[in-house]
Amino acid sequence: MAGSGAPGGGAGDRPGAALRALRAPLLLVALGLGAYCLCALAERRSPAARAPAPAAPPRAALRPAPRLPVASGPGRRRFPQALIVGVKKGGTRALLEFLRLHPDVRALGSEPHFFDRCYGRGLAWYRSLMPRTLDGQITMEKTPSYFVTREAPRRIHGMSPDTKLIVVVRNPVTRAISDYAQTLSKTPGLPSFRALAFRHGLGPVDTAWSAVRIGLYAQHLDNWLRYFPLSHFLFVSGERLVSDPAGEVGRVQDFLGLKRVVTDKHFYFNTTKGFPCLKKAQGSGRPRCLGKSKGRPHPRVPLAVIQRLRDFYRPYNHKFYQMTGQDFGWD
Repeated sequence: MAGSGAPGGGAGDRPGAALRALRAPLLLVALGLGAYCLCALAERRSPAARAPAPAAPPRAALRPAPRLPVASGPGRRRFPQALIVGVKKGGTRALLEFLRLHPDVRALGSEPHFFDRCYGRGLAWYRSLMPRTLDGQITMEKTPSYFVTREAPRRIHGMSPDTKLIVVVRNPVTRAISDYAQTLSKTPGLPSFRALAFRHGLGPVDTAWSAVRIGLYAQHLDNWLRYFPLSHFLFVSGERLVSDPAGEVGRVQDFLGLKRVVTDKHFYFNTTKGFPCLKKAQGSGRPRCLGKSKGRPHPRVPLAVIQRLRDFYRPYNHKFYQMTGQDFGWD
């Protein structure tokens, strides 16, 4: 039985060997199907996998880049190459109007107050305000509060370190009274000049009052000289702008590198206003004076008050003369 079983067992094992031969490929197929099912199940259970890919935002929802306003006419908008930075009630409006007679000067008529109040709007916005200019023309604007704004020199230097700076200055005592007269015309109930100029009416000069503080020219100039050399400044006498407008405007034209086109033939003295007027305004054949707010009468201020202010300003004036190399004759 044992001997006869060996040959019979070899023949009967052939079907088992065939099954074993098929087992390996079947196992591979089963593993593949299992992996596919696991992946499919994971996709069904994963919210992230089920969520569709985010659609691209519609074109209308995309914010376009800001565009500057487009105006017809030749030339292009440029940053100002020159600024009239001060001072309030010094004669800045008169100087700007006189300069606008020059064919190579294009100036913004209003005060943009960019470097003191609107700096957050950005330089592109500032440039969009400027008139278009041709090659060879100069773009200008005037905002007299720049001179007393601490941040203005740094901001203007950031725009262009080559900017030319014009400062119209005037006797600080007369300037303060003129400043007060302007405010009084808008606020009739204002306290007296003396009450505002001196602490408690009779105490020390109150430099916190802007009408007094603006006249500390040397202190303000110190701040500007941290960013610009003195050669970038032209200091115009507000007094001579009245007595000799052609002479002062001639100095400004030289400073700007312009031909002296605006001369004494463009001016006449208006005895009623006590101020020079233009014989021929820009774009008109008729004579033109500045508005009613220019040359308004000053309130009467006691001589003792004026003398106290003269004494107060004297050392500041002398320092300003030394810094600028000009004696304005206020003392």
